[in-house]
Amino acid sequence: MSAILLRVRNLTKKYNGFTAVDGVSFEIREGEIVSLLGPNGAGKTTTIQMLLALVSPTSGDIEIFEKNLKGHREELLSRMNFTAPYSLLPYNLTPKEGLTVFAFLYGVRNYKQKVKFLLDEFGLSELVSKKIGQLSSGEQMRLGVAKAFVNNPKLLLLDEPTASLDPPTARELRAKILKLIRESSGAVLWTSHNMREVEAVSDRIIFLSRGQIMADDTPRNLKKRFGQEDLEEIFITIAKEPVSESS
Repeated sequence: MSAILLRVRNLTKKYNGFTAVDGVSFEIREGEIVSLLGPNGAGKTTTIQMLLALVSPTSGDIEIFEKNLKGHREELLSRMNFTAPYSLLPYNLTPKEGLTVFAFLYGVRNYKQKVKFLLDEFGLSELVSKKIGQLSSGEQMRLGVAKAFVNNPKLLLLDEPTASLDPPTARELRAKILKLIRESSGAVLWTSHNMREVEAVSDRIIFLSRGQIMADDTPRNLKKRFGQEDLEEIFITIAKEPVSESS
């Protein structure tokens, strides 16, 4: 059986009496792509922020590569990466400059070759003379995903990685993500509101509602459990009428 790259145990985050994440536990194994789904306010972003050590848990444990995140933050984050529509590179840099800065931050050897590879791989080579602030939202999203691969991460956190992209471009970007993560034998925690995308990429799906895990299973098993052929209908059912994991 493949190694566990991420283990979350009873993760809880409270803000002034409000519980944003409530006793969440799950694992992600090497080579696995797991989608984290839920309505707005379900706790997805807070969970990701805790996995990135941007927010401290109120209680619970996070183990990455079999080490506690709290005690090995710098070491573990150097082997991870992240992208989201709200996490953009500096607008006053060119795409090449932005990727080069992050390559330096991660201590990437042969950084020039790596940056060139990423620019070519994600269709950004023709944009190198533009400032990032001049790029379209879709181009900035592709650049953000390229940045996420600058250090060959073993654990990748992708928050809406195809937002702002038209369907053909989104499909192409998904294919590139899947290819690169398989080549690295890494794992992905993926969030999206595009259920067709989720079904296309996911080995497992974790549904959050009101800060709790309501379901954690393969797309096929979830369809059987809820008697639905459409993940969107399952999403709506869980968002409207939360159920327990044991139901």
